[in-house]
Amino acid sequence: MQFCDDCGSMMVAEGDLMVCQECDATQPRDEEAEAAFVSTDEQTEGDLIEADEDAEYEGKPTASDVTCEECGHNEAWYDIKQTASADEPPTRFLRCKECDNTWREYN
Repeated sequence: MQFCDDCGSMMVAEGDLMVCQECDATQPRDEEAEAAFVSTDEQTEGDLIEADEDAEYEGKPTASDVTCEECGHNEAWYDIKQTASADEPPTRFLRCKECDNTWREYN
């Protein structure tokens, strides 16, 4: 990712040049910076965090401070994962013990 030397805005690639969308300044592409950049297209399925319908929740801790939106039951298994940056609170994934409805809570 390159930033404009003139105005500080993020630049976009156009051929062999990086072009600022704010002030139209151009710079040669920085190949070293691009080599360190990882796009979401390169993520593998293992990098994705989602509550799989087949995920095994039996034996996980339970929460009784929740209410299932599907059936109204007030007990669910849960798992906690860090889905955002480290300075953000973790996400709690829950599965209702009564109807297996799965949802997530952000703290």
